[in-house]
Amino acid sequence: QVQLVESGGGLVQAGGSLRLSCAASGRTFRSYAMGWFRQAPGKEREFVATINWSGANTYYADSVKGRFTIYRDNAKNAVYLRMGSLKPEDSAVYYCAADHSGSMSTMDYEYEFWGQGTQVTVSS
Repeated sequence: QVQLVESGGGLVQAGGSLRLSCAASGRTFRSYAMGWFRQAPGKEREFVATINWSGANTYYADSVKGRFTIYRDNAKNAVYLRMGSLKPEDSAVYYCAADHSGSMSTMDYEYEFWGQGTQVTVSS
C-alpha cells in the first residue's frame, strides 16, 4: 500500500516555473514506477511523465517534452515534477500515481495508487 500526497501547485504566469512534489508513504516506494497525470476541466485525465524505480529512465508526453522534468529521491520517498516555460494550456489538476508493476505506462489504469491532486493555473 502506498499513500501519495502532492504539493507545490499554484498560480503562475505564462513562461514561469513550478515544482510539484509527491510524498509517498510505505517502505516499498522504491519498487514502484511513478507517473504524473493531469486533468483540466471538461477534459479526460492525460499522461504527463513517468519514471522507473531507480530514476534512470523517464518518458514524457510530447506536449511537455523539453519543458518538464520528472525525478525522484528514493531516500526521501518522493517524486517531483519540475515544470518550466509554462503555458495556459498546462493549467490542470496534477496527480501523481504509483505503479507496482514498474512498467512506466502512459495509461492511467495501470497505476494502482493515486494522490488527491494539486491545482496548477497558468495565466496568460
